[in-house]
Amino acid sequence: MRPRTLVVGLASLAAVSCSAAGAGNGSQDGAATGGEPDDGAATGPPDAGSGDHGDVPPEGMHAIVEFTLPTPESDPEAIVAGPDGNLWFTESGQAANKIGRITPAGAIDEWPIPTAGSLAWGMAVGADHNFWFVEQGANKIGRMTPAGVFSEFPIASADTGSFPINVAAGPDGNIWFTEQVANRIDRVAPDGTLVGFVIPTDAAYPVGIASGPDGNLWFTEEGANKIGRITPDGAITEFAVATPRCSPYGIAGGPDGNLWFTEYNGVKIGRITPDGVITEFPIPTGVSTPYGITPGPDGNVWFTEYDGVKIGRITPGGVITEFPIVTDHCYPSLITTGPDGNLWFTEFGANKIGRLNP
Repeated sequence: MRPRTLVVGLASLAAVSCSAAGAGNGSQDGAATGGEPDDGAATGPPDAGSGDHGDVPPEGMHAIVEFTLPTPESDPEAIVAGPDGNLWFTESGQAANKIGRITPAGAIDEWPIPTAGSLAWGMAVGADHNFWFVEQGANKIGRMTPAGVFSEFPIASADTGSFPINVAAGPDGNIWFTEQVANRIDRVAPDGTLVGFVIPTDAAYPVGIASGPDGNLWFTEEGANKIGRITPDGAITEFAVATPRCSPYGIAGGPDGNLWFTEYNGVKIGRITPDGVITEFPIPTGVSTPYGITPGPDGNVWFTEYDGVKIGRITPGGVITEFPIVTDHCYPSLITTGPDGNLWFTEFGANKIGRLNP
């Protein structure tokens, strides 16, 4: 199954438009709303989490534990470590349309997003310690405080199609995100002021974005088969990936001072130095569809295999090890290192959050 980016996402947008037309917008653009968790959210006991854990391997190195979300068909996507010591994630499904929080012990709370059918996707923690997320279905950038207060800001290019997809906190104190349809990289200030920068290559379809060790932002170009670099003032440089039609997707800064990215059609993990030298490493499992990627607490880089149903680890030298997930067809998506030193990831197809002890 292909990751849900532009091709699948546009079909989802059509459904979202119908839903939003019937439900309306829950808040004015830029207005703050919310505050309390959803009344229907289940919070589990401190040592168990909410919902069904499924088949849980024994605790220990590389053990994977799964936590079922209380809202059915929530389609969890992005996940980030919060300033409060918990993990926060987006629930992109129309049945959910929420931001969720899970403690290291597995207790879950959820907050409804004001705009119906927002299709919340990428998320990052800003310098203001708030959670910033993109709303693919509403063409907005959202902000949520740890207390659950929402603000939403319309994207300037929404009238021509935007399709924002992923977000990163920049070294300049701003939030940066990719617009796949508008072919732009956008910068948003803490007050919601947006500035967009058009990518030189047409139909580049930018997807992933991450802050680099060189003080710049780095992003993947799914359509152009390139890795892009943008300075805080908007100057863009692009670097071609050698493997044709490899579809670079997720990207993250590594513990070795380089950027690492997934190639979901190339079935490889790529590494790019700050000066643009690219090296690629094949993944042992064929048709694994590598997707999300993050630096680990152990000095390695970790990634998800969307179709391979595994979590992968790659050393700075390129040695790859894979760890299977118990739940079949769970489609692991994005991944991050938690404040507890574990790897946390979303299971888009299984309605679960996973935790792996590295």
